Amino acid sequence: MEQAGEQGILTPKGLTVLHLFAKVDGPVDRSIVEQAAKEAVAEGNQLVSAAILGHKADLAFMLLGKDPWSQRRFQSRIQCAGLAVSESFVSMTEVSEYAGGLSKAMRQARLYPELPPGELRAFCFYPMSKRRNPEQNWYALSYEDREQLMRQHGKSGRAFAGKILQVVTASTGLDDWEWGVTLFGRDLGDLKDCVYTMRFDEGSTHYAEFGPFYTGMVADLDHVLNELVGS
Repeated sequence: MEQAGEQGILTPKGLTVLHLFAKVDGPVDRSIVEQAAKEAVAEGNQLVSAAILGHKADLAFMLLGKDPWSQRRFQSRIQCAGLAVSESFVSMTEVSEYAGGLSKAMRQARLYPELPPGELRAFCFYPMSKRRNPEQNWYALSYEDREQLMRQHGKSGRAFAGKILQVVTASTGLDDWEWGVTLFGRDLGDLKDCVYTMRFDEGSTHYAEFGPFYTGMVADLDHVLNELVGS
């Protein structure tokens, strides 16, 4: 395993992904937030910031990197700056077991995505798991049946190529759900259409459970802080 300082890197393959959703409940020292972001990026993390619509959170951070200690430091610093973390999600990038036909380049893109994705500035995140009901147990299906259902699901998703970038990260054993799904779209309508369309796939209709949705707009940190806490 690679080493990074005394603690070592805890992500041997792919990236650790930390989603933080925070509320502005009082004064925020934006200089501390900005310095925390600079240090996180300098330590090798990618950082996506977004302003969130609705009551669940005011802003979101998505950090992707090799060293969870670095991400933990970022979380501590923004909390010290006055941001109240209201929800979080811990996961890892992965190449699905059903993705056997992917090229090396596509596998690398799933393990090491480059974010944020250009002009796709509409943002949505939700967690999900597969059902284990007696009549709808995903894990009781054969691999061949599961693969066929996932191929159908992937085909529906490819209809939104160029409109939506989907980043699916694995959280089994790391958080309360089994996957986190982060969508980047051209606008909120594309996000809605994509999720609606893919829910008709048999794999989703019979076997998927969805958690809360967080929706907003991706922007650089300076823009997000200007909108939420002022200059």
